[in-house]
Amino acid sequence: MLDDDTEIHPLFEGAPKTTEFKKLRKRLLRNTREAIELYGMIEPGARWLVCLSGGKDSYTLLAVLYELKWRGLLPVDLIACNLDQGQPGFPATVLPEFLERMQVPHRIEYRDTYSVVMDKTPAGRTFCALCSRLRRANLYRIAREEGCSAVVLGHHRDDILETFFMNLFHGGRLATMPPKLVNEDKDLFLYRPLAHVAEKDCEAFAKAMNYPIIPCDLCGSQDGLQRQQVKAILDGWEANHPGRRNVLFRALTNARPSHLLDSKLFDFLGLALDPQGERNPPAD
Repeated sequence: MLDDDTEIHPLFEGAPKTTEFKKLRKRLLRNTREAIELYGMIEPGARWLVCLSGGKDSYTLLAVLYELKWRGLLPVDLIACNLDQGQPGFPATVLPEFLERMQVPHRIEYRDTYSVVMDKTPAGRTFCALCSRLRRANLYRIAREEGCSAVVLGHHRDDILETFFMNLFHGGRLATMPPKLVNEDKDLFLYRPLAHVAEKDCEAFAKAMNYPIIPCDLCGSQDGLQRQQVKAILDGWEANHPGRRNVLFRALTNARPSHLLDSKLFDFLGLALDPQGERNPPAD
């Protein structure tokens, strides 16, 4: 069905016909559908606000979700949204023109959070935390105004791994971006359908489709960010031991609270011996 060129969403028009690209496309659809089903992202009457930044990941997210919907595999309404945060030089016409051409319902919202971030962030500190909070607050507001039940983000497997190690190295906690959560007001879901998708697949897909990528100059202007450092570590591990990222990600899906040290997750105080219990027979 994926090879039928007579039925295709506009987001896939002009897609390469190579075997390699077809395998990539099917892998993206399979991994995304797997995450959506595994983490229970579809609720009755769902309407999703699909956040589009103009980066490779959000383009991939948009295309894959519309492909799944086009194929009858994602029974939800979708509306794309770009939040123009007022960054100097941001090409404001690129995304509206793209979405119109792709026949994707959308909303473009302008909010100058850039000036707030630049004003409030102390010298030498990264912009990411405040920028993210302001962006998330606006996206939640837009989702409510559009009657959406979920805000959908393009974070992929590598983002999740990098966040885990950033929390481990710098935050002193075992935590990462969950594929599904409820916001603090408990009126919206936040989904990450690309949770099982590798960054290299997003990059290869967006490049092959020649989508108009918009770089994030605000974050890219800061050298030595913690995320860049963690990414370099993971790249090194992957180079020395191919497949290491897959192993690390699998570990996040296979947590054993009884083999960690968090007494809030496991009742260590309640552990007791049972002298009358049957012992396992010794191994032969």
